Amino acid sequence: MKKIIKRLSIFVLIIFLVNLVGCSNDNSGSKESNTEPTVAENNESNKENESSHYPVTVTTYNWAKEPVEITFNEAPERVVAIYQSAIETLLALDQGDKIVAASYLDDPVKEEFQESFDKIKYYKQLPTKEEILALEPDFITSWYSLFAEKVYGDISFWHERDINTYIQQNSGVKSPNTLENEYQDIINIGKIFNVEDKANNIVKEMKQQIEKAKESVQNKEKVKAIILEVGKEGQYRIYGEDSIGGDIATQVGADLVAKKSINIGMEDLINLNPDVIFTVYYGDSIDSEKAVNSIMSNPALGSISAVKNDRVNPIVLSEVYASGIRTMDGINTIIEGIYPDMKGE
Repeated sequence: MKKIIKRLSIFVLIIFLVNLVGCSNDNSGSKESNTEPTVAENNESNKENESSHYPVTVTTYNWAKEPVEITFNEAPERVVAIYQSAIETLLALDQGDKIVAASYLDDPVKEEFQESFDKIKYYKQLPTKEEILALEPDFITSWYSLFAEKVYGDISFWHERDINTYIQQNSGVKSPNTLENEYQDIINIGKIFNVEDKANNIVKEMKQQIEKAKESVQNKEKVKAIILEVGKEGQYRIYGEDSIGGDIATQVGADLVAKKSINIGMEDLINLNPDVIFTVYYGDSIDSEKAVNSIMSNPALGSISAVKNDRVNPIVLSEVYASGIRTMDGINTIIEGIYPDMKGE
């Protein structure tokens, strides 16, 4: 009898162990079905995404201001970015880790980009052509002036060495300067680096801000505005309708009293009598306070409406010229200067 009981106990134990192993295998299978994609699988997915995106072709310009199509078979990995808009657009699109050299900032980069920018090799003086070649870049993005013969030479020099280029359109290539050109530059850089969705979202926000201002001032009397840069001996350089600042002011419903980008004298400024003045400052040449005081403290300009009503506003150059990602800042600065009641909207 004891032998039978012992055999039954062993049999029950075997059944229990078999079921336990079976449950363990089932749980293991369940875990595998819920496992997140592995690093290898993610990499494979990214490769498939890139292969479906490239090749991509965009239009840039040569020194003769002729359109040149360039094709990218993959995203650039070693980038040289010169001037404010070129650098900050890449940072806004999260491509700072691709920049091997940067130079020629008029102002510190925007605060939200500072951490990424601090990791980049920045040249206080423009690196020479030889220094750039030694860096072995595969892409250079900058302003038109960089590709003068005495600086880096025409884009053909670089293209012959399999180094693609992209010139910001409002940096001297196209006239008039327009918001649309800035939008297209951002979208083109997004295409080149396969971050087109992010680029489109940035542009969408800019367009929405313009439309919001248009709707808010539809039934309001137009405000007379002028955008200028204080020069020497009572001269003022005007940013007219063919400038970024002028295009913004016009699109949001202002009456731009100086429509052409020319130089005017003090008497002309008095006769135009703007309600609002935007005075441009940049770099070490002229700071924000000096730009305003040079107008507000000038007794000869005391009769101007903008001076009498303390409506002289500083605006940084990078918001009204080849503005790139700072186009949104320019939109906000101009809207708030013309329509103070819209500040913070």
